[in-house]
Amino acid sequence: MVRAAGLVALAGVAGPLTGCGLFGGEPDPPPAPDPLAPLITGALDLAARYEAAVTAFPELADRLRPVAEAHRAHAAELARVTGTALPSASASAPTPGTGTPAGSSGQALGELREAERQGRDAAAKATAEAPASRAALVGSIAAARATHLEVLR
Repeated sequence: MVRAAGLVALAGVAGPLTGCGLFGGEPDPPPAPDPLAPLITGALDLAARYEAAVTAFPELADRLRPVAEAHRAHAAELARVTGTALPSASASAPTPGTGTPAGSSGQALGELREAERQGRDAAAKATAEAPASRAALVGSIAAARATHLEVLR
């Protein structure tokens, strides 16, 4: 009787362990990426675009550098909240054709406005979908991106 009870207890402990891959079963799938991860990438991309515009048009530096710094700060805070490591500086550089402004400074500002609008819309959508614990942060990022559009007028 005691022996039977011991076997039942052992089976109760071993049963849940068999599904976790401990005994050679299927490995657990990797965790899904955090839903805010695209906002981190987007913030770093926007920061790189602003820096590229400053490099191409140094006369815009006083106007654009604070916005680039704000995007980097947003990426850092999102990374902290999500437990995500920020990519290295070289990994966050814009892809050719997306970050290097062409033409006049006015054209560069127009391209930044469009990128900023897309970023604002993405942040607003993420705010609506975020859990309450993250909604305020994401909402403030959406609001900041809206104010960046004013800087680009």
